[in-house]
Amino acid sequence: MENNNPVEINRYLPHRNPMLMVDFVLKMDNETVETNFEIKENCIFIENNTLVEAGLIENMAQTCSSVVAKDYFIDENCNDKEGVNVVGFISAIKTLKIHTLPKVGDIIIAKAFLVSSFVTDSYSLCTMNCKTYLGEVLLLEGEINLFIQENTTLES
Repeated sequence: MENNNPVEINRYLPHRNPMLMVDFVLKMDNETVETNFEIKENCIFIENNTLVEAGLIENMAQTCSSVVAKDYFIDENCNDKEGVNVVGFISAIKTLKIHTLPKVGDIIIAKAFLVSSFVTDSYSLCTMNCKTYLGEVLLLEGEINLFIQENTTLES
């Protein structure tokens, strides 16, 4: 799946405000994703007009998980699946280097690629490499492991 038009991240992630840290998917295929996020004053990760480290890491995690989680939300014909409920989390931060922090009003671009993955019928594990930029300035670079699983409820 190749996507060259901005798509709202809500198609690929269950996150909603105030925890949504990505605005649009700018590009995506089966191994790479590029997203943007405008840092707003009401963001819960703002301190002294600056996006704190936890916010930058959450942006990285949501960017990375969107490429892995998309198969839970979008079918093979690129149609939205209804009623999907997934849980995902960072299972490990393998490497992380934060160079500088962006400010309110900045629009950051996160670029991630799939290093490796293990997918079963009930969960996905993956390693993703990510770099986040403000223009040409590298803000963050790191590699994380993600765990994503669809929640299913049993009917009585």
